[in-house]
Order: sequence, then structure tokens, then C-alpha cells
Amino acid sequence: MTRTTHAVQAAALAGAVALVLTACAGGDDEAGGEETGGGDGATAGPLIVGTLLPQTGTLAYLGPPEVAGVDLAVQEINEAGGVLGADVEVVHADSSDADHAEVATQSVTDLISQDVQVIVGAASSSVTLNVIDDITGAEIVQISPANTATSLSGYSDFYFRTAPPDTVQGAALGNLITGDGHANIGVLVFNDDYGTSLRDVLKSTVEAAGATVVYGNEGEEFDPAASSFATDVTALMATSPDAVVVLAFEQTKQIIPELVAAGVDPSTIYMVDGNTADYSADFDPGTLEGAQGTIPGAFPSDEFQERLKSVDPALTDYAYGPESYDATILAALAAVKGGATDGPTIQANLAAVSGADGGEECTTYADCVELLDAGEDIQYVGQAGIGPFNEDNDPSSAFIGVYKYGADNKNVWVKAVEGAVEE
Repeated sequence: MTRTTHAVQAAALAGAVALVLTACAGGDDEAGGEETGGGDGATAGPLIVGTLLPQTGTLAYLGPPEVAGVDLAVQEINEAGGVLGADVEVVHADSSDADHAEVATQSVTDLISQDVQVIVGAASSSVTLNVIDDITGAEIVQISPANTATSLSGYSDFYFRTAPPDTVQGAALGNLITGDGHANIGVLVFNDDYGTSLRDVLKSTVEAAGATVVYGNEGEEFDPAASSFATDVTALMATSPDAVVVLAFEQTKQIIPELVAAGVDPSTIYMVDGNTADYSADFDPGTLEGAQGTIPGAFPSDEFQERLKSVDPALTDYAYGPESYDATILAALAAVKGGATDGPTIQANLAAVSGADGGEECTTYADCVELLDAGEDIQYVGQAGIGPFNEDNDPSSAFIGVYKYGADNKNVWVKAVEGAVEE
């Protein structure tokens, strides 16, 4: 059963499209918990999954594959008999972006009022920062398929993510750049916690390989709300970089033409998950030819792409669809293992079904439930290719996809590199 939060969508659509700020947040709560069956107040009623994913705002292009991942998981769970004998229900709500924080706040209020036990989202770490205390404080499990901010690691017992923190992507990107032979690296980074934390990991990685960040160090960030970035490009070019990294979101559409006009070879431009997107409708042919970018997650197989398209035939992009699918499957399996659908029971069993305690590998909801019903420990091996949750509720390992641009300015998957998540 699918329900949509129409009132929240209407409020979100009233907001103008603005910059998403993917931020970090720190916390001292210890992650994890003892696996357990349903305790006081536990319920075996229907599992209701809420989504807090971008339907509007500057990351709205990420919404369709993420929503499709959740919807596909719910469909397959219900085809396999549901959770504890009842069909899973899903309530979709808009997260919008950090510049329209009221949209996510209203969405969370609405989701809580509809008794969701799990919320899949948000895509933006900054949006998560705005609402995580409301969600986890209500003992609702939050599982983000796309948050990468490093300080969200271990933020709350009730917060998990199926995407790796930026320590993995930053290291993969740095190794990619130095592996291509670049030694003097300029970074155009917006003054945002997402950008600066990713820059810091990138910087430490390239410096360890003997390269130098010649521009984009602390104090050389740009204002994400600026109307022009010509001055920033001029300052970067004065340092004679042999590679340029763009850590930005929507600003990328203004920055790339400035870089190319300044003489930067597009094959020396590198981007990340916030801006590795299809620019075929934005730039002249050849503008980005040879540029590369990284996106956390394994590239979905042709078979899984077709399954996603069965619930949304209009899909053309699949970023974070596998992570959203896995988040939903894991939540359902945790409820089955714990014998109840309340948030605390799901929270207490999520790490276990991910394989944190070992167990027999299984790749489908139906097969995993069969093992659980037989009293076996399991390790769900999902579509995103992540390792079991660690003590910070992060995946213990993950893949980072490397993409390359052709003359049509479309990003094409080239390869994936696996990295471990440091605790």
C-alpha cells in the first residue's frame, strides 16, 4: 500500500528551487544495541515505512531512483508475504532541500503522525541534520540511502545509513586523481560542511601520495549563494593547477563554463556525488568530455535496473536506488528477526541482519526470511554491495563508482573501487 503526503507536497512545491547544503552534525551517542525481540510496547502490526526524499529542490533529480528503490522493495516484500503476516505500507513525503528546511520539518511531523516506524532518507546530510533529533527522539529508525557527511557517523542509536561516509569517497577520489598522474590540484569548494569535510579527506589523501592542493585550502572556499564564480576561478587559475576538483551542487552549471573558458582541459576536471550528473541539456557538446566523477555505491546491474523501471518506467538515473532498496529490505528483516514492527525492535536487530554478527548470506527478502524462520543468523547481501553495519551504524565497507563523461556531457559508469570505512 502506498500513501502520499499531499499536503506536504503542496507546501514543498510552493518553495523556489534553491541550493541544497549537505551538512554534517556531531553527536556523542553510542551506536548499536542488543538484538532483541519485541519489548514493552512492541507491536506486530503493519510495518509502515516513511520516505523523506527530494521531490523538489536542487537534489530533486535523486528522488526518482530513491523512491523507486523503496517502492520496489515494498512490492517484493509484500509479494513474499509481507512482514509478520501483514503487508508493508509506505508513505512518501518531500524533503526538499536545506534552503527550504520547513518542508522537511513539516514532512517529519506528518510522518510521525501516521505512525511510521522507519524513515528512509534524507538524501541531503544537511536536511538530516535539521530533522534527525525529531525522528530519532521519537524512537523511529532513520536510514539514509545517501548521507555521506562524516560527523553523522554514530550520531544516534536510531540513525543508520546504507551509503558510506565521505572518508571513503574522498580517499577514492584522491587516489583516482593522483593515479592519473596529477600533482598540483586545485579545489573549488563551497563553504559548506559537506564540501569542506570532503575536501579535507581529499587533501589528506593526495598529500599522502606526494601531491599538493594548490588552491581550495581552508579559507579559500566560495560562497554557495554567490551569483557568479568568476573571481574564484581566476584565483584558482593563478595557482596553475594540473587538475581541478569541483565540490559543489547546482553551482556546477555556472562553474564548468568558467573553467573551460579559462583554458582548463575538461579531462582534468573531477567531480563528486553532489554534481556527477547528466549535463547533456546544460552544456555545448564536448564541454565535459573526459571529465570524471565519483558516486558512492555499486552500479546497479541491468537486471536490477529493469526491476526499478518496472515501478517507474521513466527512470533514466539510478543513483542511490540500490541503497534505498537495501535500506527498506534491512528494516523489514530486522522486524522479522525481532518479531515486532516498532522502532526499538527494528533498531535493535538492524546490525544483526546486515551480518554484523556473522550468519548465512542471503540475497533476497524471501530467502532471508526463510533462514530467520529456521532460527538462523543471516547476512543480507544487497544491491548496493555494502558490508555489515559497524558500531557507528555505517556500512563497514562500500563501493565508490567512477564515472567518465563523453562528448554528449553524459556520465557513464567506468568502474567501482571498494573501500573500508574507518571507525
